Amino acid sequence: MTVRADMSMPVELETLVTMAPSNNGFLLLDAGLNLIASNAPALQILCFPSAVERIKQPRLFIADRVRSALIDHRREELPVFVREFKSGKRRYICKNFELDCNGHYPSRPAFALLLERNPASSQSTLTEISDQFDLTQRERETVELLLQGLTSKEIATRMAISPNTVKAFLRLVMVKMKVSTRSGIAGKIATSSRSSH
Repeated sequence: MTVRADMSMPVELETLVTMAPSNNGFLLLDAGLNLIASNAPALQILCFPSAVERIKQPRLFIADRVRSALIDHRREELPVFVREFKSGKRRYICKNFELDCNGHYPSRPAFALLLERNPASSQSTLTEISDQFDLTQRERETVELLLQGLTSKEIATRMAISPNTVKAFLRLVMVKMKVSTRSGIAGKIATSSRSSH
């Protein structure tokens, strides 16, 4: 697709748009539920627990998984997608969007599917960690913001406290978790999350 920045020079859209990497799965399907495009996380989510490298024909595999796991077969109207999809012990919210391309494309896309990690599962992990290490509400808030990649100063601004108070909360959390660094907190939570999911 070409976009004109000014009328004299075409510019490729890809050079203008940069996106952060995502762990969400994305699928673009035609009206017959055949795969048009997908991203790598979609294949990882749909093929779990198998390794992606073991899938010999990814397009056929994804098309089959869409029909077998993402369609709600209890409904008469076709197609109706499931609202939630389980991959291993992880749960994903399945958001579907019906597309209308006004008949401009022969293999007209009919659906876009987004497989988003269920935020309730990561919240439940944080709740379990808070209970396990006896974190106070403010310590938990600090950890939650830390896991979003914020600095102490950014956390302080969000929580309306001083950066020194944030550092004190983080030191208390480190003592309770028996780690010595901020990344140690994240590692402890990631390890706990993997063992519980």
